Amino acid sequence: MRIMEFLSEKAITADLKSTEKEDILKELVDLLVEAGEIDKKDKGKLIEQLMAREALGSTAIGQGVGIPHTKSGCVTKLVASFGLSQKGVDFDSLDGEKVYVFFLLVAPQDSAGPHLKALARISRLLKDKYFRETLKECKDEKTILKTIFQEDEKKL
Repeated sequence: MRIMEFLSEKAITADLKSTEKEDILKELVDLLVEAGEIDKKDKGKLIEQLMAREALGSTAIGQGVGIPHTKSGCVTKLVASFGLSQKGVDFDSLDGEKVYVFFLLVAPQDSAGPHLKALARISRLLKDKYFRETLKECKDEKTILKTIFQEDEKKL
């Protein structure tokens, strides 16, 4: 499974503005709304679901990476947005570090397989320090997309 199979090219930002967990989630969900992947009327419900997931344990996996995710009736297929925070966000990370790289993943209610495969794929790619650092250095959406696409092709 490639990241570009579920990451919407229109749902990428190189400049997340928020500094609080819930506000970051709102920004990442807004990207999906703007990209046409999620209906605007479902935004509040989806943010609630993401915050409920965070209450179970932070989705910040360490090394500056966060992969907030949930299953939701708001989508019929696996979708993702991507955001970079230039300043870093306190996201209750496992290692106590700030998070700079965010992948938001939303899966349909009944899709355990694709959801887990996507999480595994993202975390496997982001274990690569060079890839993480290259992503963090990106200054615009086009460069982010190119960086993810190249890495996606290399490691299948």
